[in-house]
Amino acid sequence: MSELNLLVVVGSTRPGRVGPTVAEWFVDVAKAHGGFQVTVADLAEENLPLLDEPHHPRLQNYQNDHTMRWSEKVAAADAIVFVIPEYNFGLGAAFKNALDYLHAEWNYKPASVVSYGGVSAGTRSALALTGAAYALRMWLLPAAVNIPFVHSNVVEGQFQPTDITSAAATTMLDELARVAPALKALRS
Repeated sequence: MSELNLLVVVGSTRPGRVGPTVAEWFVDVAKAHGGFQVTVADLAEENLPLLDEPHHPRLQNYQNDHTMRWSEKVAAADAIVFVIPEYNFGLGAAFKNALDYLHAEWNYKPASVVSYGGVSAGTRSALALTGAAYALRMWLLPAAVNIPFVHSNVVEGQFQPTDITSAAATTMLDELARVAPALKALRS
């Protein structure tokens, strides 16, 4: 059993979203990979209000229980995968808000993206993440999973990956497992 913790963050909170279906598939792949202990944080369940902490996140002087719970989940991760859609060529507001709640908890952690959407496969949201990841000292890896026309791959409520999608997930997990131990040393 691996000592590395992978946090899979479901970044959409919209009713009727496909994110949990895609995340369920990815979590199964990540568990089968064997390189990580896998936990999931669904932002719809985290229910973080628009940033409501009175102190800057760098201070880690959290006043609200929801922030303290969110901080613990992210702090425990050695690697992170964001399962995100694209909204108007960018990041969804709830997802960006969740990033902005914290600071040090994201530092020196490898991260990657499972993006989904229509023809662009959510790649513009993945690119929009790079600025925030840079500011938070996250190491956003280029190995990613991009799922175009995601709804055509959902059959009876289950995400059915293509061979290309499955191969991309394996490549991403291999990269995260390679980089996570090196970055873990920077956090200690």
